[in-house]
Amino acid sequence: MSGGFTRQEIMGIGFTSQRRRDELVQRLREKGVKSEEVLDVIAQMPRHLFVDSAMAKRAYEDDALPIGQGQTISQPYIVARMTEELLRGEKKPRKVLEVGTGSGYQAAVLAMLVDQVYTVERLMGLYQETDALLRKMGFKNIHTQHSDGSWGWEEHAPYDAILAAASPDDIPESLLMQLAVGGKLVLPLGAPGGGQQLTVVHRMSENDFETEAFETVMFVPFLPGHQ
Repeated sequence: MSGGFTRQEIMGIGFTSQRRRDELVQRLREKGVKSEEVLDVIAQMPRHLFVDSAMAKRAYEDDALPIGQGQTISQPYIVARMTEELLRGEKKPRKVLEVGTGSGYQAAVLAMLVDQVYTVERLMGLYQETDALLRKMGFKNIHTQHSDGSWGWEEHAPYDAILAAASPDDIPESLLMQLAVGGKLVLPLGAPGGGQQLTVVHRMSENDFETEAFETVMFVPFLPGHQ
């Protein structure tokens, strides 16, 4: 994970230094993130590269930050919790679909922990910027596509796990059908302002799904179509 960036750019300085990443990890641990594997990746990941340079000094605050086009980079705690839930279980997922690439930060975290990440983004401008960034960082196991997230990415299904970074009122049927039996879908569920819940859907068999909600969150809405 360096690609076209210098070591200095990756490691950062001052507000973007390794010390600030370590402080963030300690805050996440205190808030209840238990997976040391996930925390180790958060400690390595240069979040300042995923935000505009004007926002870089805030990159290691535990806050969502704007990335343009009405979108945000998720709060590090939420990234860590969703990743932790996605990995939980006896068998680690190998192939993961992410719906809503956004800044690419969540995809980059996942790519350090699973074999292959497929990620789709509906906004062309954001897709192009993020695809270029992930390539420059040297990720070989992240595959990007510009498309409507509710379609998923059927060509590479089934997925061991699916993670959605936007909140639908109802779970798109296409995502459930692209989930492998024994796999899980992790997503926020519910309308903005109406009490979104971080939710895990387990596919128990071809037609049997079990759902559990475990935390109140706030995400951008899951919108159809692509631009």
